[in-house]
Amino acid sequence: MILVTGGAGFIGSHIVELLLAEGQQVRVLDALLPSAHRSPPAINPEAEFIDGDVRDPMVVAAALRGVDGVCHQAAMVGLGADILDLPDYVGHNDLGTAVLLAELARAGFSGRVVLASSMVVYGEGRYRCATHGLVSPPPRLAQVLEHGEFDVVCPSCGAQLRPEAVPESAPLEPRNVYAATKLHQEHLAFCFSRETGVPVTALRYHNVYGPRMPRDTPYAGVASIFRSALERGEAPRVYEDGGQLRDFVHVRDIARANVMALLAPTPVRGALNVGSGQPRSILEMAQALAAAFPERLEPVVTGGFRLGDVRHVFASTELARELLGFAAEEEFAGGMAEFADAPLRA
Repeated sequence: MILVTGGAGFIGSHIVELLLAEGQQVRVLDALLPSAHRSPPAINPEAEFIDGDVRDPMVVAAALRGVDGVCHQAAMVGLGADILDLPDYVGHNDLGTAVLLAELARAGFSGRVVLASSMVVYGEGRYRCATHGLVSPPPRLAQVLEHGEFDVVCPSCGAQLRPEAVPESAPLEPRNVYAATKLHQEHLAFCFSRETGVPVTALRYHNVYGPRMPRDTPYAGVASIFRSALERGEAPRVYEDGGQLRDFVHVRDIARANVMALLAPTPVRGALNVGSGQPRSILEMAQALAAAFPERLEPVVTGGFRLGDVRHVFASTELARELLGFAAEEEFAGGMAEFADAPLRA
């Protein structure tokens, strides 16, 4: 039996489907938070379902009975509305993870744990200066962004930096509340692993898109926000100059990576990037999505910004290929065309 926390959510529901297709018994624990489940949740009838909160030790203890694998997806996601979201993010993400791990230890769990982490733990991505080599730029300042200066520069000489794919060994420097909680989840999970010997794989998702994304909330991903605008007959509004590089990875690929980590003959310990391995700009993504709509509205580059966003971050995927045998299969243009018509959650 495999427990999937958050298994009625966007990514979790796809993992549940794939596990069931692999012949696994699946139990779902999901609190069905209104911020993510204002439409009917994606609860697979073939899975056992528990409506409960991962922060409740009694609920978690019951959910763990007979379980030999845990896929921990339950979390608040996205940049959120503002700093007032901080207690909710810490409660759901960090306290929830702590309760789950404590109950696993109390139950003498001897299976494996797969944790949903995120590329946001890196903060800004990996950059190289022609003169100073690899450098770590400081957070971008509001007064600089207000002048339309979006690219990061070398802190030593001021030269524009060249972005590179981020390996798992890169320094971890979260730049917003959500990112801080995801890194703390990793720290808690790896402490648990060292204490108990239970193998933990933390999958650092890059920008996930696909069917069942939440729409029209501050917690939705950028692909969903653009898709919702196009459905309203509005052009997507792109922050900064649209040149921000990300790694857009389809939710079916994310689900495959989770199932591979759960069922691999030998568990993989530690953190792995999960992405497509192909960086794309935010503007390029908006254009690909707009091209799938009959109106073909051209995205509008606003020059605006969100403090806490990073300029470039995209994955090095070699380690996941080497240790897990994972490589993304979904093609970008086809995935965006499908996403333009895919069902989203209110």
